Amino acid sequence: MLRDALPKIKTTLPGPKAKAIIDRRGDAVPDAIKCPYPCVISRGEGAMFEDVDGNIFLDWVGGVGVLNIGYSHPELIEAVKEQSHKYFHAMMNIVTHEGYIELAEKMNQIIPVKGEKRKTMFVNSGAEAIENAVKIAKSFTKRPNIIVFSGAFHGRTLLASAMTSKKAYSSGIGPFPDGVYRAEFPYLFRGPTGYTEEETIAYYVEKFKKVFEEASPVDYVAAIVLEPVQGEGGFIPAPLEWVKAVRKICNENGILMIADEIQTGFARSGKMFVSNYWAEAGCAPDIITTAKSIAGGIPLSAVTASAEIFDGVKSGIIGGTFGGNALACASALKVIEIIERDNLCARSLEIENKCKERFNLWKENYEEVGDVRGIGCMMGIEFVTDKKSKNPNPKLVSDIISYATTKGLIVESAGNYSNVIRFLCPLVVTDAQLECGLQILQSAIETCR
Repeated sequence: MLRDALPKIKTTLPGPKAKAIIDRRGDAVPDAIKCPYPCVISRGEGAMFEDVDGNIFLDWVGGVGVLNIGYSHPELIEAVKEQSHKYFHAMMNIVTHEGYIELAEKMNQIIPVKGEKRKTMFVNSGAEAIENAVKIAKSFTKRPNIIVFSGAFHGRTLLASAMTSKKAYSSGIGPFPDGVYRAEFPYLFRGPTGYTEEETIAYYVEKFKKVFEEASPVDYVAAIVLEPVQGEGGFIPAPLEWVKAVRKICNENGILMIADEIQTGFARSGKMFVSNYWAEAGCAPDIITTAKSIAGGIPLSAVTASAEIFDGVKSGIIGGTFGGNALACASALKVIEIIERDNLCARSLEIENKCKERFNLWKENYEEVGDVRGIGCMMGIEFVTDKKSKNPNPKLVSDIISYATTKGLIVESAGNYSNVIRFLCPLVVTDAQLECGLQILQSAIETCR
């Protein structure tokens, strides 16, 4: 079966069938929607996919965090098929459908936001969830401004683009909405030279406070929005002690904390959400946005907050045609059931232990491996020219990705300098597949360095 297979490349890449389709893509699809990988998927199972030429690839990107339970889970197929025989769609502003209610009840149970009674709304994409979370925060607090962070990625809609740090994602599409101010995210690897970790965190806390002096008065700030582990920014975890300090500042000033768990959620971190770790430490967020793996590949996203916050939102501000689509809700309910039943949080930590041991060995042995970081199965390897200068090495990363692809391993870059290789492998990967991928990646580093 494909789900148990190992990578196997039979043709040059792209193969003849893939090349024909990629050529059609060039004619029919905007060039701005880029894809550097010379393959065209035919079918996928587990952590593997086969292309139209019969080449088999191990996918360590997983749709950028969408496929935590893998491709084509048979129970997911049956759940969507069963729902499709009843109805595809019922708009929640017109006709209530029970799947939406059941999924909201489940999300309210598992999402670790502040407040005992919680409510959830559904939309379609991560960017939609972020935009709605900001609207909710502003409507509840009656304040106009938000604070985001360096390295942030929150989407490509107009507000989300303004919130996103890397301006390559939004070049030439302004003017942007106002009231968006940026603080410095705690990037420990590139923090002040000679500081201890404790001193570095204190430094970033003080940098955060500066925003109230230099950008927005504190009583104008509705919310801060942060990723518990920055994705596009380079797989940089927010240090827990920094989160505690920021949470305290928010509490003292009536500011809501919004955790963007779009990429970090659904067992990726070793818990259902990174915010579970925060809640255990007494610094749970007020609002959490989720998407990506929520429905195993069907478009769906969610915003969860306390009933108090949602009940403070004016009628008409939130909602939408396809939010909480019946097929997506059926899929999401099955995804959560599978994660919980099959202990995928524990599996995430098993994979982390295997990979981090190897990644750290590379850090010891290769001058170009500058940092290894992450939480659970969301890990990044940052490549530099040398450990002393820490100069980013995007060319090496590009070469590694190209080489790995020729051997049947799909990996992707991240970071402001495109010098980080991200690890988002489906949590259903087999041990044999994981070991094969590690061997390919090590061979790529040794060949390309």
